[in-house]
This record gives sequence, structure tokens and C-alpha cells, in this order.
Amino acid sequence: MPTYDYECDACGHTFELFQSISEPVKRKCPECGKSKLRRLFGTGAAVVFKGSGFYQTDYRSDSYKKGAKADKDAKKASSEKKSDKKSDSKNSSKGKKDS
Repeated sequence: MPTYDYECDACGHTFELFQSISEPVKRKCPECGKSKLRRLFGTGAAVVFKGSGFYQTDYRSDSYKKGAKADKDAKKASSEKKSDKKSDSKNSSKGKKDS
């Protein structure tokens, strides 16, 4: 079931509610009891499933993504250094053959 964010216009109370897609939008605030509740639009357009039972790689944290990017950049830099060394050794061997 998807999670929806709600906010009360009367008292400012905000909360998340697990709700079926087919259920109607809630109108009554659980805090103040007034019918000023409205459902907020989330940041993403897709349904986000929270809880256990999903792959841990489905929704990686920002710190994990930054670490993975740093590892990728480090590997790329080391492979560039290796290719530079190979081209340097080829250039130096060409110079020896020509003389």
C-alpha cells in the first residue's frame, strides 16, 4: 500500500498515512478534528514502497551513491594512469628503433 502525506490547514499537523489507492482522501484531522485535511503531492511521481521485503539495492541512500561514484572515479583515474604509462613506453621504444 502506498504512503500519502497529509497536512491540516487548521492546525498545521502533518503525518503519513498508509492507504489503499482505491480509498477516498481523508478529510478530518486526527489532531484537531476539523475537516481541513488535505493530501500533499510528493516529490516523486512513482509509488515508493517502504518496509521490509524489498531488495536493499532498490532505494540506496545518498551516502552510498556518493561512495560508489567515488570508487568509480578512482578506478577510472587509475586506468587512465595505466594507459598513459603504456603510451609512454611505446613512444620511448619507437624513439630507440628510429636511431
